[in-house]
Amino acid sequence: MHYKVVVFGVKDTSENIIEFIENEICRVDLVITIAGKVLEHNQVSGFKGLSFLTDKFGIPVYEADSYFLNDEKTKKFISENTFDIGIVMGWQRLIPREVLDSFKEGIFGFHGNCGYLPFGRGRSPLNWSIILGDTRFNLNLFKYDEHADSPNVFATEMFQINAHDDIRSAQYKNMICSKNLIKKLLTTYMENGSVTIHTDSKDFDSWYNKRTAADGRISFRDRTRDIYNLIRGVAAPFPGAFCYADTEDDEHLVRIWQAHPFDEMIDFSAYAPGEIVDIFDGKLVVRTVDGSLLIDKYESEYPLKKKVILL
Repeated sequence: MHYKVVVFGVKDTSENIIEFIENEICRVDLVITIAGKVLEHNQVSGFKGLSFLTDKFGIPVYEADSYFLNDEKTKKFISENTFDIGIVMGWQRLIPREVLDSFKEGIFGFHGNCGYLPFGRGRSPLNWSIILGDTRFNLNLFKYDEHADSPNVFATEMFQINAHDDIRSAQYKNMICSKNLIKKLLTTYMENGSVTIHTDSKDFDSWYNKRTAADGRISFRDRTRDIYNLIRGVAAPFPGAFCYADTEDDEHLVRIWQAHPFDEMIDFSAYAPGEIVDIFDGKLVVRTVDGSLLIDKYESEYPLKKKVILL
């Protein structure tokens, strides 16, 4: 069987892009995703099964038994079919060489950072950009090769990361720019039968490291802006930031989903960094090294009170 336009995805963002292509650009001929059992050995934030797309749009959905697409069933499927162009949305693994070579025009995906590729290659770039306090994001649509985030750039769009964004609102902006780039890519391919990429980057190489749930641990020895950036950078659909309530009997996990800088002028010197100064409408005012933080949304099995210290 021959498939012209193929989308690789495992998340709700994948569904959004597939629906956009179907409704506004062209037919999606195949979706490649992973079987639910793959989640037993792979953490996928925001995972969503996509098999329902067959009923919704009539699109065939292939479920691989490996996130790395190296299981025997998938190797057989790839070798027995032919493909034109692939688009990756929400797939956080490298695509193996034998799969890349099976696509006539190649497979294209997204990567961004505050600079230009190959600067900022690696994992979780949007999360890292918020955590590091970056205020812009260059989203590249690039052609995959066997390396991670190579500067084989088709086109780039930039968006702002403002002080009010968390990872979810930044994902919305990312999706808008992704749609613009995908429309440009598929329109170019359908009109010309080929796509030109640019590999002449003058930027230097740098990497974002892999992030895990444990990296969401808050230290109240950090400045307010760094704590705030961490909380908004790992908010839902990611695992969230966390700390522990220090009590007489034990330390209790506190998961923090939303917070923002509260005040840097009020004298809170009588309180320790991390100490709950007051509570209003269920929201916690917590002292920081250089001011205070208002924790708007959190989860804790232990009832938090004034003077409890968060570690």
